[in-house]
Amino acid sequence: MTESTGCNGSQPSPAKASDWIRVLANYREPNDRRSTFELAVTAIPFAVFWGLAWYALSISHWLALAISLLIAPFLLRLFAIQHDCGHGSFFRNRVVSDWVGRCLGVLTLTPYDVWRRAHAIHHSAAGNLNRRGMGDILTLTTEEYAALSPVGRLKYRLYRHPITLFGIGPSYVFLLENRLPLGFMDGAKYWISSMGTNLAILVAAALIWYLGGAMPLLLIFLPSTLIAATAGVWLFYVQHQFEHTQWESEPDWQVHESALHGSSHYVLPPVLQWVSANIGIHHVHHLYSRIPFYRLPEVLKDHAILAESNRMTIRQSLSTVKLKLWDTESKRLVTFSEARALQG
Repeated sequence: MTESTGCNGSQPSPAKASDWIRVLANYREPNDRRSTFELAVTAIPFAVFWGLAWYALSISHWLALAISLLIAPFLLRLFAIQHDCGHGSFFRNRVVSDWVGRCLGVLTLTPYDVWRRAHAIHHSAAGNLNRRGMGDILTLTTEEYAALSPVGRLKYRLYRHPITLFGIGPSYVFLLENRLPLGFMDGAKYWISSMGTNLAILVAAALIWYLGGAMPLLLIFLPSTLIAATAGVWLFYVQHQFEHTQWESEPDWQVHESALHGSSHYVLPPVLQWVSANIGIHHVHHLYSRIPFYRLPEVLKDHAILAESNRMTIRQSLSTVKLKLWDTESKRLVTFSEARALQG
């Protein structure tokens, strides 16, 4: 195995993606005190801003709406913590992680057990052209798109349009799709997760309505939820939808190679990195999902090769929106116009 030296001068950096597993295993153990602290510094401001926005309704609806915008970043971070709970990487005790995740799922409108299963499938099949469709954004190959009928092409274009992906999509997923265990309709466990979450959401909404009427729901709950949802969908999009991501058909697909080379390293300013709980370090996360989010920067500090791999700035990420199809010949995502040129 060919190895290079990490940036601290002492830790070897494997050349093969699968060989990183034993290295990254050194970072997997969560610190329960640190995890509790991260949960507290996210949940407490979330609750405080909710209270301030509700109080502001008695002064000005516009002021309440403005304060509700400050709730969204903390709601996004709560979802990221729920995400770590789903991987069993937030608390040492898996039962504690699961129940924290279930409680957070009420706030994020996401049935925890359903999402955890779907997300596990995403991790196990990311970049596999033969296993698309669960927990990812639909991506067709140039050949598949060319074989579609005109109506089929129109449907795909509408689906991949930014208004759909980042406007309609987040509202649909979090307000409607998450209400049923789609993809797992035959599993009692997932129905219990969905219906239990729905019931808790309904009780919370009814209590808010009873205490404050419709305005807290319309001016605090909906804006903060939809902004957080849109930001979350955007982060999920750029983590795998970039030009030189990786897609392969079986048997050429390999889970570790796809995790490392098919996931981006989204370089964000410190504030946004904190709000997103380091989810931009996605190539490391996909390679070893049991690493707590607060230890991911430690990995980059110790291993320069990972710190420089698949880097994408915010400015660069904006150009990924025009990429729509996977070209199996050039091994990259291309635009519709590039696909036409490639097809002659």
